[in-house]
Amino acid sequence: MKDENKKIVVLAEDGYEDLELWYPAIRLKEEGYHVDIVGSGSKKKYIGKYGTSVEVDLDYDAISSKDYDGIIVPGGWAPDKLRRYAGILDLVKAFADEGKLLATICHGGWVFISAKVVDGYKMTCVNAIIDDIENAGATYIDDEVVVDRNMITSRTPKDLPSFMKAIINFLQQ
Repeated sequence: MKDENKKIVVLAEDGYEDLELWYPAIRLKEEGYHVDIVGSGSKKKYIGKYGTSVEVDLDYDAISSKDYDGIIVPGGWAPDKLRRYAGILDLVKAFADEGKLLATICHGGWVFISAKVVDGYKMTCVNAIIDDIENAGATYIDDEVVVDRNMITSRTPKDLPSFMKAIINFLQQ
């Protein structure tokens, strides 16, 4: 039985992978979860790699991990920008410390690496950052989705159906 009071953060910044932001946000809303698109604070509207725009609900400094059940980091070029904000990294670390959902796909693993929350986890990611994942202390597994405790990871947009099934299953537990 799902808890319709659960709230999820989806991070946004310019260059996000369009499908990797919108598919999770829409899918979670379909399931009845509250989703907040949270930005870095650099602007209120971000443009994806393929031109889709998203307006943020809040900036990272206006939220607390204690008010949410998980965080999703889409891939694309946005993770390289997001990981440059100490406050974003602190937010991700807070979710990790609280044992809440940490979900990412594609290049989003960079944010988790920079937040220093991947050591000892099994993860997957886009092939371009396999070395980064391993050098940060995670074990790379080449699979469409990897679930290890509270961390759920996927490789690319083609893995989104499996990624979302795993996230929804996690939230329903």
